[in-house]
Order: sequence, then structure tokens, then C-alpha cells
Amino acid sequence: MNERKGEVFSIAAENAPVDGCTVSKAVAEVGGRRISHFALAAGTDISPETYDYHKLWIVMDGEGEVLGERNAKVAKGGAFVTPVGQPVGVKTEAGIVYTEIETGKEHKMKLNPGEAFALKDVLPYAEGRIVNKDIINEPKLKFVLMSFAAGTGLSEHAAPGEALIFALDGEGVIGYEGKEHTIKAGENFAFAKNGAHWVRAEKPFKMALLLTLD
Repeated sequence: MNERKGEVFSIAAENAPVDGCTVSKAVAEVGGRRISHFALAAGTDISPETYDYHKLWIVMDGEGEVLGERNAKVAKGGAFVTPVGQPVGVKTEAGIVYTEIETGKEHKMKLNPGEAFALKDVLPYAEGRIVNKDIINEPKLKFVLMSFAAGTGLSEHAAPGEALIFALDGEGVIGYEGKEHTIKAGENFAFAKNGAHWVRAEKPFKMALLLTLD
């Protein structure tokens, strides 16, 4: 995964729009599925295109309008699942940065395509518990939402692939290779394959975990 590992960073800050341009940056390709960051400058657009699989867009900064059979407004903290077999594009008057995750043709997205929503609102907090919800669950690509009640956490472990965290709500602490990192909503963190890490929520915390497997 083409992200620096082991420190808190901002996808939005590192992929700022270029005046008058649309820019894309490939992050990873797993089993033919691409993960990319897009940055559209104010007044630009990507024309509607049709695909036979879903794409998940996670808006990191700015705002825009999804162009399709039913136009939808999206903004920082929001998300959108593109429908299959329908032309979909995006335009922005103020500028927008978003991450795009492609799924496989056989994948059934566990979110409603064609509707804008906030990822942090997809799952609740539960007192004293950690709540998980799989959004993409493929052999080599997983995208999971997690909510941590205050005082909960995950013990140190290592994942068999590279991972990218999207902090969605509140604040958490990530331990990685012996160091602690505080992460807040809107920030990101990446793990190398087999990197030892843990998560602690001293306050309520929600995050999304993108995991790519060999």
C-alpha cells in the first residue's frame, strides 16, 4: 500500500487539489481491485461512467455533487456507493478529496448504492463493547467499520496484510511497534504487513479499517 507507515497523517492534506485539475493517486491494487485517492479542484468534474461493480467513495475533505440517475450531495465525512450498470460522475464547485475503493464484480455491497451517507452513522456505540460491521469482505480485500466504547480496546496483534485506518469519530490511541499515537476524526494511520499494533479508546471512538491481503 502506497502510504507511509507508523505515523498519523491526513489523506486530505497529502492529496490537496491542483488548481484547475483533477488528480488521482493509486494507493494499491489487490486482485484487480484498485484503491485510489482523488483530488478535484474547484470548478472541475469527472464525467459519468458506467461500471459493472461497486465503488465506495469516502470523502476526506471538501464537498461535491454525485452525478447520476439521482444526484446526491457529498461532503467531508460522507460516503457514497456507486450503483452497478448506471453512469455515475462527480463535480465540485469548492474542491473535493476522496478515497475510492473498487470491489469485485461478484461482491454485494452491504450499504445502499446511490445514496449519500456518513460512515460514522452506519454503526452505533454500545456501552462497554466494541461493535464491528464488515462492509467489504473479499478474500484479498476487507473494509470494516468499528466503534469502541470508552475504556475498550484491542490487544496487541499483527495482521497478515497492509492496513489503512480512517478515524471517523472521536479520538483513539494506536500502539504501533512500541510507540503510542493519538488519532482523531479525519486523520489516518497505516500499518505494514505483520506490524504489531493495538487500539485503545479512552473516549468513544469510531474508525474504518481497510485491509489488503496478498
